[in-house]
Amino acid sequence: MQSKEKPYVLYVAEVIYSKVCEIKKKNPEFSNINAIEIFIESKTYKEISNGQFHDKWFKRLKKNNFIDQKTKKKIPDETIRLLQIQKDMMIKQLVQFPNLYHAKSYYPLEISQRAFDHLWRMCESYELWCRETKQAELIVLNIID
Repeated sequence: MQSKEKPYVLYVAEVIYSKVCEIKKKNPEFSNINAIEIFIESKTYKEISNGQFHDKWFKRLKKNNFIDQKTKKKIPDETIRLLQIQKDMMIKQLVQFPNLYHAKSYYPLEISQRAFDHLWRMCESYELWCRETKQAELIVLNIID
């Protein structure tokens, strides 16, 4: 892969990844699993899981006539449709329910496990892109190793 230009569908993965990295940096004893579980309790998670993250992004894009501010190029309609699908998928995969863990056993319910697995895959996707574009310095969590 020649270009290091990040595909739009990886923006939310990058946000998730960077927030998980921040949690680990503040808590070096945490595993990646612990950091993702803490991320699930964050404001950023709530904004992604309820669609606000994408809604705010779409609003900014619309305000700028869907012109990317970095590249100054128009974002294709197909990309916008893919981002809408991504938003819908995030809402379904990252369903918000209070007390996602069984109160006595601390084992995750199926729905919280699905959310965790989805976040893990988003982090993996980001790392794979970093590896593919030869940006190893961006790989912090080493999920794909």
